[in-house]
Amino acid sequence: MSLLSIGTVAYDALETPFGKVDKIIGGSCTYIALSASYFTAKSNICAVIGDDFGQDNIDLLTDRGVDTEGLQIKEGEKSFFWSGKYHNDMNTRDTLVTELNVLENFDPVIPENYQDCEFLMLGNLTPSVQQTVIDRLTDRPKFIAMDTMNLWMDIMLDDLKSVLKSVDMLLVNDEEARQLTGEYSLVKAAKAIHELGPQYVIIKKGEHGALLFGEGRIFSAPALPLEDVFDPTGAGDTFAGGFMGYLAKTNDISFENMKRALIYGSAMASFCVEKFGPERLLDLSNDEIEDRVAQFVGLTNFDMEFKEGVR
Repeated sequence: MSLLSIGTVAYDALETPFGKVDKIIGGSCTYIALSASYFTAKSNICAVIGDDFGQDNIDLLTDRGVDTEGLQIKEGEKSFFWSGKYHNDMNTRDTLVTELNVLENFDPVIPENYQDCEFLMLGNLTPSVQQTVIDRLTDRPKFIAMDTMNLWMDIMLDDLKSVLKSVDMLLVNDEEARQLTGEYSLVKAAKAIHELGPQYVIIKKGEHGALLFGEGRIFSAPALPLEDVFDPTGAGDTFAGGFMGYLAKTNDISFENMKRALIYGSAMASFCVEKFGPERLLDLSNDEIEDRVAQFVGLTNFDMEFKEGVR
């Protein structure tokens, strides 16, 4: 089954306690599509870049089987650029530079051969662009998931709530869930998000894993304890790509299958943080992925023998 991912393809400059890179491929669409490519043969992207974006970086996507027909190239313009510096705990960062460039007037064009997508992942963009993508698809995909951020809650809340009515799932972190709903309890926050439209909600908690809510049920996935985290940039998008890629591969949107997809998404995110940028996502083997998934299963898989009187 095909997956269409909408988002940014960009250049990043990163600094962490482990080192520094001045210019590396990044962007939400990059991470989503690369991660999803390990699961679905049709990982399509819709994004925009400037003519400063090197062909070698586009080749990184196509070499992984990502279809780039929907990647617009704006002549005479520069690609989106972001620079950030992470603190020692790797959970907080400072944004040093944000240059929207081509993203400022992004008007998504959906190629004809993308129109049959069964799964749609709306990466973090303005709510108006996300809605435009939905409106420009001839047929509604089988499953639509979207990401968002605090900024749109601050300046485009009405537009954001409008898009939420059109999607099946919202993926946010715990801080975003609380801001969107005004609820500190994540269980209450998920219920409030359901009322805004999405039937399913994933709340990411960074090094504490992720929660899946839907159909009156809750599933908790752990995070894998790692000795070293080199660069957390793109981990959330990598998670989304693994999750949606697995759903597209299996063509199964039951809650039980979403639980499996959550583990695969978490496994892909754990690879992402092991090197700078998307480097780790370029050469994974199926055995590596399955071994990593097995590690996640081992974190929570145990037998319980109930004693008399304790039931």
